[in-house]
Amino acid sequence: MNADRYADALTSAGGRSILTMARRFGHPRGAVWEALTDPARLSQWFPFQVGLDPRPGGAISFTSPGGEAHATTGTVTDLVPPGLFAFDWGPDHLSWSVAEEGEGSVLSLAHTFDDRAGAASFAAGWDACMAALGRLLDGVPARPAHDTTEAHDAYVRLFGLDRGTADTGGATRTVRFERQLTASAEKVWKVLCAGIEPVPGLPVPAGFTAPGVPAGHVSEVHPPHSLGYEWDDGATVSWELREGTGHGARLVLTQTGPKTFDTDEALAAWRSTIEALAERLREE
Repeated sequence: MNADRYADALTSAGGRSILTMARRFGHPRGAVWEALTDPARLSQWFPFQVGLDPRPGGAISFTSPGGEAHATTGTVTDLVPPGLFAFDWGPDHLSWSVAEEGEGSVLSLAHTFDDRAGAASFAAGWDACMAALGRLLDGVPARPAHDTTEAHDAYVRLFGLDRGTADTGGATRTVRFERQLTASAEKVWKVLCAGIEPVPGLPVPAGFTAPGVPAGHVSEVHPPHSLGYEWDDGATVSWELREGTGHGARLVLTQTGPKTFDTDEALAAWRSTIEALAERLREE
C-alpha cells in the first residue's frame, strides 16, 4: 500500500475528545481530494455508501453497503477544494484536509466526539479505511477483509484507555475501568466464566477476580451482562457488559472499598486482569 503512517493522537477540548490521524500517500493532492469528495470513490473506502450535496450546508448521508440499515445523515460544514472537507455526522464532527508534500500528499483527519472510551474503535476503523484508500489510489481492490482487533487493542494502549480511575474522597474509595472490548457480551461472558456459570450464593468464577481481591460469593448476576460480589465487609466488585462502540461490548468494572482500600494496588491488578481478558478475546 502506497501510504505512510503519521502519528495518531487522542486529545480533548471543550469537554469533547478529538482523534487526529494522518497518512501520507504517494499520489498528488488532486487524486486524494477526488477520492475524498466524489461519492462514488468515497464509498469505495469509507465504511458506508455516501450521498453528498457538495456545498457548505449541503446534506450528507451514510447507508450500509447492503442497504439493510437505515441511513444516517449529516451536514457539510466546510468544503474548500482541494484542501478541506468537513461535516457533522450525528453528534460527531469530522474534518478532513489534504496537503501537498513533495511529490505526494498528506491526508489528515480530526474526529471530534463524546465517547472517549470508544476512541480505539474509531481509530482502528479509520486506520482500515485509510489503508483501503491507499489501495484504491494504487489501483487495487479497496475492500479486502480487514481484521481490526489487533489495531483496536494497540490503540487502547496508545491512548491510555486501559487505565482506570480512582476516587479517594469520602468514606468509600472507588476504582473504575471503562474499556471497549472487541467481542460481544455473550463471548466475553463465556471467556470470563470458563465453563463455570455463576450462581448467587456460590463462589465467583476466577475470571471475574483479580490478584489481591478475595473471591467472595456472587451476590447478583444477570448473564451475560452483569455480575456483582462482595470482596470484603460491605466492599463490592461489579462487572457490567454494556452496548459498546463497534461490534464489541463495553466493559465497566467498579470496585469499592473502605478508606484503607489501596486504590493504586487495585488499579494495577485490574489493569493486568482486563488486559489478559482482551488478549484471550484476540486469541478466540
